[in-house]
Amino acid sequence: MIRFPPVAPVDTSHLDSPPKPKLVEDWPKVKHSFGQVTAVTIDLQGNPVIFHRGGRTWTMEYVSLNHRSFNDSHHYQHIAEGPIPENTIATLAASDGAVLEERGAGIFYMPHGLTIDRNGNMWLTDVALHQVFKFMPGRDYPAITLGHRFEPGSSKSHLCKPTAVAIASTGEIFVADGYCNSRLLKFNAAGRLIRTIPQPPEFLSLQTPHGLTLLEHLDMVCVADRENMRVVCPRAGLQTSYGEGTQAATIQEPDLGRVFAVAAYGDLVYAVNGPTSPMIPVRGFTIDPRSETIIDHWGKFENPHSITFCPNGSAMYVTEIGPNRVWKFTLTM
Repeated sequence: MIRFPPVAPVDTSHLDSPPKPKLVEDWPKVKHSFGQVTAVTIDLQGNPVIFHRGGRTWTMEYVSLNHRSFNDSHHYQHIAEGPIPENTIATLAASDGAVLEERGAGIFYMPHGLTIDRNGNMWLTDVALHQVFKFMPGRDYPAITLGHRFEPGSSKSHLCKPTAVAIASTGEIFVADGYCNSRLLKFNAAGRLIRTIPQPPEFLSLQTPHGLTLLEHLDMVCVADRENMRVVCPRAGLQTSYGEGTQAATIQEPDLGRVFAVAAYGDLVYAVNGPTSPMIPVRGFTIDPRSETIIDHWGKFENPHSITFCPNGSAMYVTEIGPNRVWKFTLTM
């Protein structure tokens, strides 16, 4: 099993020339027929792993009440249909995009977030179940489950449509919770809640935190604060609790739009927005959280939903919902 060394911080002394993503034109070399591709992460071999919804789709508020996926109290309305029968997790070859392995059939109802930590544990969120799961390598049953099955709520033990997970090297767990509660929850490695973000005296208001990434050496957790159309980076509290609750770094510029996903590369954050208005292009952004500025734009998309980096910096991947596909990029200086 290959384990990548820690990523060295990117030299950002010249912020006018950050590493720029370049699309790999002929990847994947094989055609796929995935459902809505909601998340992508990297396994310990450097291959992209995606989470998708198979034949299921999330029907939103504009359809009739009986056909919506969720009612007004955020309860999933199609439990009787059972879990998605198809495999929902697919490992792709980094070389050509061929499917190497599939799993996850008969478990999930509405997939959303996926993260693989440095020990190979797989963390997944399901917005219909209102739960977060930790699957250890080779295991078919979760070692940790956060939230209550099909029970949305805002208590310390409930989640409501959780969107994403980020795992620190210390084992601490950050959960974006999510579409209803608009908060971050920080758990210890055993799954015990130790912090809620925001909390007094924190002056921070989130609106649909949709993606997470950690910059551990800067002690920041950066959030795709989707409906506030910004990226915010509060203190993560990994090195010390000093500074928790202080003002978060905030990146909010007119062309940013609704930010769907973020991924750290060294000292930088790469983000993708989604459809916002005809005046705002759907594309990627390179962000310097220390100066709270957008320093580059790249890519062109329709409806991107997640982004991730290979730990050694050799590749970056972006997934889209409609078209349901995965894009591969390399980084050039």
